[in-house]
Amino acid sequence: MKKTPSIVSFLLLLVLNIFSPSVADQVSDSVQTDFIVCLSTQTNIPQDQLSNIVYAPTNPNYTSVLDAYIRNAQFKTSSTLKPLIIITPQSESHVQATVICTKKVGVQLKIRSGGHDFEGLSYISDTPFFILDMFNFRNITVDVENQSAFVQVGATVGELYFSIWEKSKVHGFPAGVCPTVGIGGHFSGGGYGTLLRKYGLSVDNIFDAQIVDADGRILDRKSMGEDLFWALRGGGGASFGVVLSYSINLVSVPETVTVFRVDRTIEEGATDLVYQWQFVAPLIDKNLVMNLHLHSTTSKTNKGKKTVKASITALYLGNADSLITLLDKKFPELALKKENCTETNWIGSELQWTGHAKSSSPKVLINRNLDSANFLKRKSDYVQTPISKQDLGWIWERMIEQKSVALLLIPYGGRMDEIPASETPFPHRKGNLFKIHYSVNWHKEGDDLEKMYLGQIRLMFSYMTPFVSKNPRSAYLNYRDIDIGVMPEGGDDYKAGRVYGEKYFGVNFDRLVKVKTAVDPENLFRNEQSIPTLPSKV
Repeated sequence: MKKTPSIVSFLLLLVLNIFSPSVADQVSDSVQTDFIVCLSTQTNIPQDQLSNIVYAPTNPNYTSVLDAYIRNAQFKTSSTLKPLIIITPQSESHVQATVICTKKVGVQLKIRSGGHDFEGLSYISDTPFFILDMFNFRNITVDVENQSAFVQVGATVGELYFSIWEKSKVHGFPAGVCPTVGIGGHFSGGGYGTLLRKYGLSVDNIFDAQIVDADGRILDRKSMGEDLFWALRGGGGASFGVVLSYSINLVSVPETVTVFRVDRTIEEGATDLVYQWQFVAPLIDKNLVMNLHLHSTTSKTNKGKKTVKASITALYLGNADSLITLLDKKFPELALKKENCTETNWIGSELQWTGHAKSSSPKVLINRNLDSANFLKRKSDYVQTPISKQDLGWIWERMIEQKSVALLLIPYGGRMDEIPASETPFPHRKGNLFKIHYSVNWHKEGDDLEKMYLGQIRLMFSYMTPFVSKNPRSAYLNYRDIDIGVMPEGGDDYKAGRVYGEKYFGVNFDRLVKVKTAVDPENLFRNEQSIPTLPSKV
């Protein structure tokens, strides 16, 4: 679904332009002027000195600032509605002033930290809007003695990993494997990676946060209260305010870890391997995570025919000998050999998981890869019952039909089984064997191409219905998917919010609604899948 102005907005702009071509521009100019005057007053910065903080379309750097953190090329087209203003704060007071002034002029505010939200909800809208881009908030302080760190939301996962590695070779943090993901969205939606089964999610290792609320106040855990602090750890921070930073607990990692990859096609026994993986990966030693990647490919043995390749990519927090001993006992079908394994340190394992060469310097993790965007769509599911070999065979046939769609299966268990569903807003804990991440990418703009690729992933998602969670069919917030429901334009509809809210948050949805109602009753912080406020009667 491509974001375009709503029918009402379109007709309004059409009428304005028919009768007076300059009226619409005058309206936006008036809003921009009022905002800049307000921001200047609030920050004590002269208006003519705001050009490195506020970018209007007339600013020569407007397009480069906007495009830098667009990560889905579907929303980088000429038809995509652009923000009236982009604000790039350099201090906390700038954020406070932005909130106060946005509230005053009555425009929607989108908050962006890294741009990896797959539906672009941090930088697109159907209605006139501002972007508050937090990329300047990238300070990181690592305190090895207290095994903690302070990280601002505009920093990336790669920058956090690099900062930890600079101070300690035996500490890490359970976050994602994509180094350009912004901390703000990643943490506030849950956050997971190769340490998932050992240490849980990113949000399970946060002990404080700072946020600017709807009144422009800066709050920490003590002043915001436990309900809001709970909501910020997996409930989506952009529904409640502007998160500034997180304080996190570092975790211990051994000096030597082991990674490996094993590939099998259908002809090489992939069906048996995947079937057994379902029983082993969620239950094995929590020091081992074995992700399973499935995709259609050309068969090497049956020329001209398509097959499915299953690739197990793993991280073990220990040496190769102990790993092989473990897998010989628990997963002999894998037939892992020492030559298949690579011993490295934790930062080295992260480099290999992101596709870098073994010889790469950890400094590559701090490369932000600006202006890098593919056309893409993502979806998610949770599996609670093993899928039979017969059904796996049927799924292989569907994958070959929908040849561009890949599935990544992430095993749960371990630490995820030990944390109650209500501990944080992220509810997908015990009872889930693994999560499915559906992905499709394409590289050229075009309505026909978009229709084809979106059709493939949606059809594959539909085929998987019998094998995944039900009532509701659960989804992961950080894999944004507007197919599962959206908030009506400019609305605060509890019933509409429940449609997607229960899929993302399960039993925690109503508590999130109560927090939202208490801290942002006017619904200043909203997007197409934000938490609604509580209606007078439910």
